Amino acid sequence: MKNIFRKEVLIGVVAAISIAILVVGIDFLKGVNVFKPSNYYYATYTNVEGLAVSAPVTLNGYKVGLVREIAYEYNNPGHVKVELSLDKELRLPKGTIAQLGTDLLGTASISLKMPHSTDYHSVGDVLTAENKKSLMDNVAGEMLPSVSALIPKIDTLLTSINTLVADPALAASIKRIDAITANLEASTRRLNSLMGTLPPVAENLKVITGNLASSSADLADITAGVKEMPLDSLMDNITTITTNLRCLSEDLRDKNSTLGRLINDPSLYDNLNSTISSLDSLFVDIKKNPKRYISIKLL
Repeated sequence: MKNIFRKEVLIGVVAAISIAILVVGIDFLKGVNVFKPSNYYYATYTNVEGLAVSAPVTLNGYKVGLVREIAYEYNNPGHVKVELSLDKELRLPKGTIAQLGTDLLGTASISLKMPHSTDYHSVGDVLTAENKKSLMDNVAGEMLPSVSALIPKIDTLLTSINTLVADPALAASIKRIDAITANLEASTRRLNSLMGTLPPVAENLKVITGNLASSSADLADITAGVKEMPLDSLMDNITTITTNLRCLSEDLRDKNSTLGRLINDPSLYDNLNSTISSLDSLFVDIKKNPKRYISIKLL
C-alpha cells in the first residue's frame, strides 16, 4: 500500500514539474522571461491587426518589454485589451501613449511615447492607446488620390508620345541626326589627322619666326641707310625728272612739234604699215623661192 502511494506521489510530482517546465518553456519560446521581474500595464485598441503575443514594446527604438497577453473585451465590444510586460525599472509618466504600428511586412509592434512629467502611472494602469497609420494607409489616403489624378495626364502624355513617334518628321529628323553624327565622326578623323601634322607646322613656324626676325633686322639696317641718304638732292632730281616728263608729254600732245607729228600724223602710220606689208611679202617670197635670193647672195 505504501509503495503504491509513493509511486502516485512521485508520478504527481514529476507531472507537476513537467507542466511547470512546459509553461516556462512556452513562455521562453515566446520571449517571456518568467524569472525577470516585470511591471504590467494595459492598453485598449480597436484594431490589433498584425499584433501577436511576445511582440516587442520599444521606447525610442530600444526594446523595454513585450506583449504579454491579448484579449477581446466582451464587456466593451469592438475593443481589444493588450497586456504589456515592461522592465521593472521603467516608470511611465502620466500621459504616456502606447502607439501600435505596423511595418512593411505586416508585423505590428508597440512603441511608447513618454511626455515630460514627474507624475507617474501606477503598475496595472491603463495607458492611452493609439493606432499609428501604416505605410499602406498613407498610400491609400494620400498617394492614391494623387495617382488617380495623375492617370489622365499620363494617358494624354502617352497619346502625345504615340502621335510624335508616328510622325514621319521624327524619322526624318533621326536620319538627319545620323547624317550629322557621321559628318562629325569624319570631321573628328580629319581633325585628328590635322593634329598629327601640327609638329612639322610648329617647326616651320619657328623657322618663319627666325626669318622674320632676320628680315626685321635687315629692315632696320635699310631704314638706317635711308635715313643717311641725301633725300633733299634726291627729291630735287625727282622734281627735275617730273618736269622733263611733263615737257615730253606736252610735246607729244602738241601736233606741231616733231614728236607730236610722229605720233599724230596718219601718213606716218600708213607708211609704216605699207613698209611692214612689203617686208611681209618679201619674207613670203623668200620662203617660196629661196634659190632666187641665194643665188643673188653668191654673186
